[in-house]
Amino acid sequence: MPKLPYSFYQQELVTDLAIQLLGKQLFTFIDGELTGGTIVETEAYNGVLDKASHAYGGRLTNRTQTMYGAGGLSYVYLCYGIHHLFNVVTGPENTPHAVLVRGLEPVEGVDVMLRRRNMPVLKPNLTAGPGALAKALGIDRQLNAKDLLGDEIWIEDHGISYQPEQIVAGPRIGVAYAEDHALLPWRYYVKGNKFVSKPNR
Repeated sequence: MPKLPYSFYQQELVTDLAIQLLGKQLFTFIDGELTGGTIVETEAYNGVLDKASHAYGGRLTNRTQTMYGAGGLSYVYLCYGIHHLFNVVTGPENTPHAVLVRGLEPVEGVDVMLRRRNMPVLKPNLTAGPGALAKALGIDRQLNAKDLLGDEIWIEDHGISYQPEQIVAGPRIGVAYAEDHALLPWRYYVKGNKFVSKPNR
């Protein structure tokens, strides 16, 4: 299946792109093991203007440097010193937009994912939530700043799409520090999908 082209990632509107990522399939190929699934939950981060974004106000650090690259890179960071989180860098170069992938419906390599998560059977919490899905897919800092058209981590279009009424938009999770921007409805998920993180009413 075709990998998403750079032109997809380099769209200007990060919120549109976060919605378009729903139904696309994210894959990793690590140590000879292929894992992947359908993206069912995302969050948009609107660069320098967004109080919830790492790049708010033009912040440029060793960590955020990746966000300023042209869209089509991975941005992986450690949250609370525990969970790796996978983001897609979007927008033109020097426009530090990113989309956090929060929920994934497993499709490929479920046995590998279960082993990585130390789980005996498949349950929704295998890949519901950004920390869980990163661990299941073997994503850590080694996969930061990777080309999403490369052969380690990439996203494909399998022709899955959702009608507007199948998509829920609500406030992002865990960004209370962003004050008024914490309420922006920039978290998107597939209604009724059990691999969406909580809350998912």
